[in-house]
Amino acid sequence: MTLTVRVIAPDKTVWDAPAEEVILPSTTGQLGILTGHAPLLSALEPGVLRVRESKGWQSIALSGGFAEVDANEVTILVNGAERGDTIDREEARTALDAAQARLTKADQGGDRQERYQAVQEFKRARARLQAAGEIVQI
Repeated sequence: MTLTVRVIAPDKTVWDAPAEEVILPSTTGQLGILTGHAPLLSALEPGVLRVRESKGWQSIALSGGFAEVDANEVTILVNGAERGDTIDREEARTALDAAQARLTKADQGGDRQERYQAVQEFKRARARLQAAGEIVQI
């Protein structure tokens, strides 16, 4: 038995395929989903969604959103998503460096709103680089 997994962003469906396992970046930590999982609704942080299909693991960078699990169907509604195999690693590394610099600047004297936005930008940039297959140690 498999899960039906759909990742839906405002402009496109990023993933719509069966899977054996899903690991979600929930707001309380990583959340593993297998067949037969109890119904669930969870908020998602910017992070990496991992999907295990028959040929291996796939990574998708998420910008945050919500996941619903019900009757072996996992529906993930997000603000933005990008499959790891389509991400340019050099561009993602440059974006992470810029996000790190913005976060450092916000920590040194920005207001709360500026810091919050810098943290969210950093999380999205880190997720993109991780989904592309890089190990990020920050």
